[in-house]
Amino acid sequence: MFEMDYHRTRSAQLIREAQQDRLAREAARARRTARQEASGRDGDTVAESHTDRPRRHRLPRTA
Repeated sequence: MFEMDYHRTRSAQLIREAQQDRLAREAARARRTARQEASGRDGDTVAESHTDRPRRHRLPRTA
């Protein structure tokens, strides 16, 4: 009987986690869509992630 209770509890926990993951993906997708629509209205054709500057300064390799 203990195994069955454990299985039900674990199953309910996995279902809750999956639902939270789906909600997080949906929210991220909605934010991405809103950001793309906002940049499209401004007439800006360059995406934020594709700038000409490097993300971080590269140090020269040491000998």
